[in-house]
Amino acid sequence: VKGLAADVISLINSSGRPVLSLDIPSGISGDTGRVMGAAVRAAYTVTFGLPKIGNLLYPGYDHCGELFVTHISFPPALYDRDSLLTQTNERVLLPPRSAEAYKGSMGDVLFIAGGANYFGAPYFSAMSFLKAGGGYARLAAPASIIPFIAQSGREIVYLPQRETAAFSLSLKAKPELLSFAEKADMVVIGPGLSLQEETTKLVREMAAVISKPLLIDGDGLTAIAERPEILLKRKAATILTPHAGEMARLMRKTVAEVNADKIDILRAAAAKFNATVVFKGAHSLIGLVDGRVYVNLSGNPGMATAGSGDVLTGCIAALQGFGLSSEMATRKGVFLHGYAGDLAAGQKGLDGITATDILEHLPQALKDDRAGTIDSKYCEPPVIL
Repeated sequence: VKGLAADVISLINSSGRPVLSLDIPSGISGDTGRVMGAAVRAAYTVTFGLPKIGNLLYPGYDHCGELFVTHISFPPALYDRDSLLTQTNERVLLPPRSAEAYKGSMGDVLFIAGGANYFGAPYFSAMSFLKAGGGYARLAAPASIIPFIAQSGREIVYLPQRETAAFSLSLKAKPELLSFAEKADMVVIGPGLSLQEETTKLVREMAAVISKPLLIDGDGLTAIAERPEILLKRKAATILTPHAGEMARLMRKTVAEVNADKIDILRAAAAKFNATVVFKGAHSLIGLVDGRVYVNLSGNPGMATAGSGDVLTGCIAALQGFGLSSEMATRKGVFLHGYAGDLAAGQKGLDGITATDILEHLPQALKDDRAGTIDSKYCEPPVIL
């Protein structure tokens, strides 16, 4: 957008009047949400038929102001069909919690995490699993760091492991870790592990042979990026949770390249790794192996803080413990994590939210979800009939 069109957009934006955009603000790419030189900043946007990808992804979403959808004359069979490849992350129902539930029935998850200087990541991932309703969190970490983590996480079961001279997990821990993995319902590997060469080799060797559903996050993703083909041999479900930098390493691209084409990059990643992939960021995206992509609308910029991604890891693991499939657990975990962040922001404001704040709001997020009191705007734009 340039010349006369750019001048008109500048006049609209500087008018001081409320602006209503129809379908999508002028200057926003409908395919990516990027600003094409100059773009209208609307107070309200009414999009027709279905939201465009550019309505939902930043910075386009921010330019829309309050976003509404009208289906106009589209038949329901067109906009309600499950075959849509890109959808908003609408509500996934939580399974009921049985009156006869016990800790082992609500998920028994092994967290392989932690290393020198990284005490928070293993704590937040394991504790968020419990705060999100999970049953049994076992944390396998270098023996020397466990006493420090245990001061905060008394409900976690600790499995001290052999370590390197740099206080990261040693390759010698592999036999015991595999034994623990076989007894678990799910394994999480990566948060705060460090990038010590011996530890990254351990991650790759473990990922190739673990037979249970596996979630790889943080330093685990960097280790896998060197040998991504090992994931293709896995039979059980795999979940990856990269932010833009980690996605760039996984896909051998620059951060600018993955951010410029998020949907297609995510689809390619899910297919390449035969995994459910969460592309973390503003309006996180969930990509499935079959090509479907879900845009999550919960969450806020205050969640851009250390440890937030580790809390997400525990949320997803907890939802799998509820009995949801890996795909549904990932979608629900991303939503509840974002909504817990919104609850924290509502109480404290956007500035200064910490991972602890998100963690502490997870029980309320679950309570609201079960009660059906969460505003539908967190799942999809309001519809004007």
